[in-house]
Amino acid sequence: MDKYPEYISEKRRPVATPDSIVENGQAHFGTFDKPFKKLNMLDCKKPCGRLMPDFMKKSRLTEWEAFEVHLDQGALISAVYNTGPFGFSIFVWFDKRSKKIYSWRNIVPVKKAKVASQLVDDYCELNVKKSSYVIKNDLMNGKASAKGWSENRKSGKIEIDVQVERVAPISNVSIPFGENKPLYSEKDFFKATGYITVNGEKFETNDNSVAIIDDHKGYYPFFAHYDWLTTMGKCEIDGQQKYFAFNLTRNQSIDQDNYNENIIWVEGASYPMPPVKFSKEKRKSKVWTIRDEHGCVDLRYEIDNVFYMPIHLLVVDVYYALPFGRIYGYVKDTEGRKYTVDGMLGIGEDKTTRM
Repeated sequence: MDKYPEYISEKRRPVATPDSIVENGQAHFGTFDKPFKKLNMLDCKKPCGRLMPDFMKKSRLTEWEAFEVHLDQGALISAVYNTGPFGFSIFVWFDKRSKKIYSWRNIVPVKKAKVASQLVDDYCELNVKKSSYVIKNDLMNGKASAKGWSENRKSGKIEIDVQVERVAPISNVSIPFGENKPLYSEKDFFKATGYITVNGEKFETNDNSVAIIDDHKGYYPFFAHYDWLTTMGKCEIDGQQKYFAFNLTRNQSIDQDNYNENIIWVEGASYPMPPVKFSKEKRKSKVWTIRDEHGCVDLRYEIDNVFYMPIHLLVVDVYYALPFGRIYGYVKDTEGRKYTVDGMLGIGEDKTTRM
């Protein structure tokens, strides 16, 4: 067993995954090597504090599964959400050639947005008059698929039919936001095959095409914020073109060193990363910097365009920005290898909620 550098906690080393994320009312926290068979988040005892009655747990639990695809011509972020009193599906297509964003959102009552209960053999689904979307999961075997369409007057029509197969070990974490307040997130990196069609223009996959699934269930604080940045694709590593991606997030983890979801994927391998901090001069800055305290992450993110999705309801207030742009700088893995990522497409999130 390789020893991690001293700045990487041993709690970031994947251990055998329990069948259930919650046992006897207590959530498991840590980093795990396979998908959970049972994501029984509602079995948590008092995840939102002693004053919150148990019947309100479901309204405090946020769930989504995102399916992200990167092609030569553009990138798609799609997802099915179940959050608070409502659910929705979303498709956001960034055209790399024109730097234009096309978007489709379909809001439904929460009971009509099905988010997969787990990734072993369950699925996401949301159907409305002008959209239909299904994400099928077979993640114990490293496979999944997404198929559907959506249309509206502003952006036209999008269609997706993509199958994916895992190319590196999973990232599966359960992070404490409080004493028994879990944030679960599984992220998987894949080779993608299939196509995406936008307004009649069909984009077929090739050997460069990749995807990431981001499955997410958690009890967020009443006031919450996170920043996120990812990239995925191919780059030259040791003289060969290999699949490469990273995920960097800063959220409400009460112990960032022991519990975070920062990771580098390289074809056939993955490497945990230390905590990072995101810096911006102001909320809508066109440049972000992302660094850690150990010289492993030094990135400059230059934003080309941003999709905004604010939500303002009686009990919900959300600021959500989904930027697309280019990343410059490097990340370094636990074995000391440095990966220069100059010019790679970056996809980020800046989200603040009051719920």
